[in-house]
Amino acid sequence: MSSDRTRSAILAAAEKLYADRGFGDVTLRDIVAEANVNLAAVNYHFGSKDELIAELFVTRSLATNRERLNELKFAEEKGGGRAPIDAILHALVGPTLRGCLGPDREGSTAARFMIRASIESVPPIRRIKNREVDHLRKFIAAMRRSLPGRDDAELYWGLHFALAMSHHTIREKERLARLSEGQCDLNDVDAIVDRVVSVSVMALTGGETPAKKAPARPVVPHGRLTRQDL
Repeated sequence: MSSDRTRSAILAAAEKLYADRGFGDVTLRDIVAEANVNLAAVNYHFGSKDELIAELFVTRSLATNRERLNELKFAEEKGGGRAPIDAILHALVGPTLRGCLGPDREGSTAARFMIRASIESVPPIRRIKNREVDHLRKFIAAMRRSLPGRDDAELYWGLHFALAMSHHTIREKERLARLSEGQCDLNDVDAIVDRVVSVSVMALTGGETPAKKAPARPVVPHGRLTRQDL
């Protein structure tokens, strides 16, 4: 097996096992057995289990953040450089929720891995989340343009709560389904995004919701992001 194929096999095996069993129950020996490689190959390509987890999380996060930033760019271009706050928040939370929820996504290995990453607090993922915030600064800048004069601290809290609602919905969807006895439709992902955005907008604007619903998710070309855009 070539070096590139070996590396890809290790990543695919690790993602599947972590998605199925969680981070704590999977050993490097489990991964090498699943990938049909030797332990030296894992050490050569990644160095440690933490680095392997970090690589997987970075890869999946880049894809989500690429979609986020493309949607933000589209919304600002459509608004002449100043997007409405609901469109900004749609761009922020929509890719995360669409990537993890819905019958067409929940069974995928990538979605289950990211759900695990949201549920289980492991050091390599926690370090990346705490360090890589540059792409979120772009959303704060867009929020400043959308809500001029608003206190920066309010914008930071608004962004924080929007993200928190998204991740809590992903983590606790089964409990919500049981609690509501099916009345909350967790398969209608667009409606979930709208609800998260609506509550976030009300928190930021003091209950004054936008006159128009945010536009449907645009089809925009994918760009290239660097690790700084995480």
